[in-house]
Amino acid sequence: MPGLISIPPFPEDVPTHPLLVVDYGLIRAQDEAEINKLWKAARELGFWYLKNHGADEEVNAMFDMGETTMALPLDEKMKYEQGDDGMSFGYKAAGVNAIDEKGNLDCTEFINVSKDDALAFPTPVHRTYPSTVTDRMDTAVIPFVKKSLEVNNSLLAILNEKLGLPQGTLAKLHREEERSGCVARVIRTPPKEGEFDEAKAVLSSHTDFGSLSFLHNRLGGLQVLAPGSEKWQYIKPLPGHAICNIGDSLHIFSGGVLRSNMHRVVPPPKEQARYERYSLVFFTRASDDVELRALAKDSAVIAEAVAKTPNAKTRFYPGATAKEWLTRRIKNQRFKNFKWYPWAGPGQR
Repeated sequence: MPGLISIPPFPEDVPTHPLLVVDYGLIRAQDEAEINKLWKAARELGFWYLKNHGADEEVNAMFDMGETTMALPLDEKMKYEQGDDGMSFGYKAAGVNAIDEKGNLDCTEFINVSKDDALAFPTPVHRTYPSTVTDRMDTAVIPFVKKSLEVNNSLLAILNEKLGLPQGTLAKLHREEERSGCVARVIRTPPKEGEFDEAKAVLSSHTDFGSLSFLHNRLGGLQVLAPGSEKWQYIKPLPGHAICNIGDSLHIFSGGVLRSNMHRVVPPPKEQARYERYSLVFFTRASDDVELRALAKDSAVIAEAVAKTPNAKTRFYPGATAKEWLTRRIKNQRFKNFKWYPWAGPGQR
């Protein structure tokens, strides 16, 4: 099972960027100091560790599902490929996305399972999936989706209050029962043999498209570009800790108060690079028909932030629904539709 084999520890001599550690148990208990820590992390870097999230069993089951799916013959996996039209659900093969302005191709493959398909199973909403997914829908996928929704919705409720929004405002934009681009994703990156360049990205620098990401990995590779810095730094994986981050939609809804920060994936450092890298993430995204816009009319905090931001109309009123935004950005990643500049999103450097 990925992550449970013996792997070298993250090297102590590799520089890392520290993240605040937020205790989910204390968040659920409405601990004021912990809530303020989350608020600080969401505004200043947009990334934080989350401990005591209670998802370890679901995470291990999903890694097992992902490994089994990635072991299928390529011809079988390609029956479920996303295609070039901006669909977020299904299998993405390695080498179909451009990762830089030169058009270099990625080396990762992944499987995206829609929240809608999981919760409606066995009735397809968007598409079908390989038997390695459907055979584990009840034991792995659905439990992970439900746990991830619980965690991310709890965090959204805290941020809703700190932003000064009417109770339930963000929840109404992320209704579980409505169709959305929410997905559970398992990603496989092959090991690096021989010499490799740690500065060469496996996944290009980007901001996440949605609202909140709930990430689990065991090997290094994730890097962030901290505000005001031009130096990429690794985020060290910590056992039992998820890594959470703010995406573009929540950045827009908050009028820039919450930070959607640039990040990328590079080969794991040193000896870790010789190992196959799996990661697992749940992306919480707004309901398909939600208009992406700053919620300035609902919050004095947001209104003040928008008023102080140059080019606020361009940054916080993109004139797109959540579905249109997601579809456009996914479509533009595909090498067939290669467009570099739209990828950056509104997140600040």
